[in-house]
Amino acid sequence: MEIDEAETLELLGVLVYSSIAQIPASGELSQFQLTLYRPGEDNTPTGACLNFENPIEDAVSRIRFAPQSNNLLISSWDSNLRLYDVDSSLLRLEAPAPSQAALLDCCFQSESVAFTAASDGSITRYDLHSGTIDAIGNHQDMATCVGYSIETCQVISAGLDKKVMSWDMRLANPLALFRNLGAEIDSISISGFDLMVAVGAAVNIYDLRNYERAVDFKEPSMDVGISCVASVPHTRGYAIGLIDGRVALEISNPLNSNSTGGIFVFLCPTARGLSRVDPQNVEEFSFYVLKILTKTKLNAIPHSHHPSLGPRYTFRCRPTTKDGTAHLVSVNDIVFNPLIGGAFVTGDNEGYVTVWDAKSKRRLHEFPRYPNSVASLSYNHVGQLLAVGSSYTYQDANETEVSPQIFIQKMEDSYVGFSSEVSNRK
Repeated sequence: MEIDEAETLELLGVLVYSSIAQIPASGELSQFQLTLYRPGEDNTPTGACLNFENPIEDAVSRIRFAPQSNNLLISSWDSNLRLYDVDSSLLRLEAPAPSQAALLDCCFQSESVAFTAASDGSITRYDLHSGTIDAIGNHQDMATCVGYSIETCQVISAGLDKKVMSWDMRLANPLALFRNLGAEIDSISISGFDLMVAVGAAVNIYDLRNYERAVDFKEPSMDVGISCVASVPHTRGYAIGLIDGRVALEISNPLNSNSTGGIFVFLCPTARGLSRVDPQNVEEFSFYVLKILTKTKLNAIPHSHHPSLGPRYTFRCRPTTKDGTAHLVSVNDIVFNPLIGGAFVTGDNEGYVTVWDAKSKRRLHEFPRYPNSVASLSYNHVGQLLAVGSSYTYQDANETEVSPQIFIQKMEDSYVGFSSEVSNRK
């Protein structure tokens, strides 16, 4: 692709670096994928709707892309766990829950193993290849959340019995460990050794190696409840969605862990270019930035210059109305792009999906309204696909009960992270 410099001043260029490429001494744009946004143009992608021979019969509770493929795990209130191959447009598995209870959450352990949390309190393991189903344990009330820690090999769950429970899956007969938090738990998120737990209007952070007590406790600074919490990839921090339509972010230092993964592409608006981080050595990473216009390699930026959001800040996802009142619409889910630092997506109960840049604190793009509430979101492992679970959520008596649908949005045509200040920078 040839780029005219004069035109580039009017365009917003984003370089997405492939993990298999090597950064050359003098940047050659042919080795990169260049996504351009022209202000004023309609760059709205159209999402593909997944087809099911037997439609999902009740609300979608969670969708999750697999760790290394485009297989999508879907849990729903109709008691079925589904595995959909997005690349082949095929349903690979449809497994009913043993107790016929509503499935309220799901997660992957690996490409072939998944877990569910159900309304009867059960935590269940599914072998996605053989179809074998095993009971792991039970909560004394609804199990609302389930997650898996790669670092500790633990299944973590939480529920309305006010407990966080864990099982070490390296053991043949894992024993349940639990901690009573004294309040109902609606959302958890796992990042490295950190477990973030949303309890009422506060967030507790536990170390999974020893969570006898919280290693960090954020006093309730919100006057409303938290609907979801999402950890920030490769960084110690999180975002919380509130039931009144606001999002709060708190991001501090990179995690002190040896988490593995692909190349982490961190947006660097001041250089208008590219930086790359190897998560296998987070403590000693450096940024390599290529300027789009000059194609010259800049000096490595030391670790201490890692861009930071500073203290917590809060913003409202939906604008206020003309009379000054706010849209009190719950933010149902938040997901961060796994490869692009600071880029995240929110989905709300009115059916809107919005892309944000945490660094500039700006809305980058909003997709056309989905036919139902947005119950769940999931990025695939390379951040190129976004799955959107459009489904009623039983939060509002006036919700439109359109049949649940799953949409796949290609993200390369979306806004992904730079403000249009190109003309003011050299």
